Amino acid sequence: MPRLREVRRAEVSDDRIRYYYDRLFAPDRDPAVDHGTATGSPGDWWTVFALSPEVFRHAVRGFALYREARLDPVLRELGQCRAGWARGSTFVFSQHCKQMRALGVSEERIQAIPHWQTADCYSELERALLAYTDGLVLDGGRVHDEIFTILRAHLPDEEILLFTYITCMYDMHATISKALRLEFDNRDEPVHEVAAPDGYGSRDIADDLAGDGR
Repeated sequence: MPRLREVRRAEVSDDRIRYYYDRLFAPDRDPAVDHGTATGSPGDWWTVFALSPEVFRHAVRGFALYREARLDPVLRELGQCRAGWARGSTFVFSQHCKQMRALGVSEERIQAIPHWQTADCYSELERALLAYTDGLVLDGGRVHDEIFTILRAHLPDEEILLFTYITCMYDMHATISKALRLEFDNRDEPVHEVAAPDGYGSRDIADDLAGDGR
């Protein structure tokens, strides 16, 4: 379950939230109880974000950039997919793999996103955008001039800005999904102590490893 409560349909008074509840789940469903979207996700991103109509509206206005932006949607999705992978969000990565398929991107290129550095199925621009995404997500915005040189050889400044903004927006959504355990990011911490076997007691493993110095 998500870490914050979900907003039931009966609680919703905001027209924008009600619109998305109807559009994504159906008018006769309460998505906080009857989970599931067409993509196979639980849908609790929507029901948790509905806690704040202001946050909800701000988020969906960000999605509206898809309709307004001139940026090639395949390039946009390439950045979003890699951002989800780099941030460790199963939700963001999975949803945008699906969207890349809807745009006709080959399975080879989708499957290579996690290891794009060793893949030869991307164009020069696509490789630069993947490297740029890693700079945004993994290096906190540190991007080498050589990467930017390739970006500017292929894209106008306006499209680079759009790519930057949308990619960072989805880095944010990936982080939020993990923190609040939303959608496919509702999973236990994978790193934990594995208990020693019975009878181990207080044995000093460092002494075992050091041996007698030989």
